[in-house]
Amino acid sequence: MSKVISLNTGRKIGAGQPCYIIAEIGINHNGSLDIAKKLIDEAAAAHVDAVKFQKRTPEICVPKDQWEIMRDTPWGRMSYIDYKRKTEFGVEEYSAIAAHCKELGIDWFVSVWDVDSVDFMEQFDTPVYKLASASLTDFPLIEKIIATGRPLMLSSGMSTMTEIEDAMKLVYDFDPNYPVMMAHSTSAYPCKPEELNLKMIPTLAAKYPEAPIGYSGHETGLATTEAAAVLGATFVERHFTLDRAMWGSDHAASVEPQGFQRLVRDIRDVETALGDGVKKVYESEIGPMKRLRVNINTPAGAK
Repeated sequence: MSKVISLNTGRKIGAGQPCYIIAEIGINHNGSLDIAKKLIDEAAAAHVDAVKFQKRTPEICVPKDQWEIMRDTPWGRMSYIDYKRKTEFGVEEYSAIAAHCKELGIDWFVSVWDVDSVDFMEQFDTPVYKLASASLTDFPLIEKIIATGRPLMLSSGMSTMTEIEDAMKLVYDFDPNYPVMMAHSTSAYPCKPEELNLKMIPTLAAKYPEAPIGYSGHETGLATTEAAAVLGATFVERHFTLDRAMWGSDHAASVEPQGFQRLVRDIRDVETALGDGVKKVYESEIGPMKRLRVNINTPAGAK
C-alpha cells in the first residue's frame, strides 16, 4: 500500500504531501451552531485543511451512574446527561456545518465515540473517521468504522505499544491495504513538554511504513507541534477555540485564532525550508561567494 491516502475531497495525506492540518473544534462550540460557524470561519482564515468535531450518543457514552449528577452549566444547573445532550449536534446542525465548510473549501469530519454515532454520521459522507485515544481498545467501534470503508485516523494517547499493535493488527487483518493512519498523542490536558515524547513519531513511522503517521497535540504553545512536522508528522491536530477563557473542559488546552494562523504559517515555512537534502549553490549565494571567498590560487589579501 502507498503511504499516501487520498480523501474523497481531493486532499491527500502521507509522505511527500503537505502536512494535513486539523483544527479540532471538538465540543468547544458549547452546543452553539453560531459559535461552531465562527470557529469554522477562523479556521478557514488560518488556512487549515480541516476542522473536526466530536459525535457521541450520550445515552451510550455517559455511564448510567453519572446521569443524574448535577452540575452548573451555561444553561443553568442540570443533570450531567442533560448537559451532554445539550452539547451534541444533530442532523440540522451538521447539515449546516457541511454546507458552511463546503462554501469555505475546507474538509470536516468527526471523532466518533460509539457505534450508533457511526450510523448517524454515514449520511454526511465525511472524508475520514477519527478514533479518539480513549477508544483505541474499542474493537467493536473500530470494526464498525472499517465496515464503512472510509479512511480511519487512530490516536494513541493513554495507550501501550501493545495496544497500538493490537488495534493496527485488527485493521490490517481485515484488509492489509486499508487506509489507516496513526497519530502519536499524550492524553494530558494540557500536556507537559517532558511528556510529549515526540520521538515516537519516527518510531511509529519506522514500525508502520505503510501508514501515514501524525500528531495530536494537547500542549500549550506552538513550537512543539511545529517540531512534530519536522519529525515527519504527515498530519497534525490541535484543539481550537475562540477564547481559552470560555466555559468548557477543552478550551484551556486549545489554540486561539491568531495562534492557529501562526501555527499553519510556521509549518508551511518549515516544509519549504526542509528542501530536498541535495547540496547546491543557490543563485543568491553567487554574489557573496565572489566577494567573500578566497581563491585558493590567489594569496590571501591579494587583489
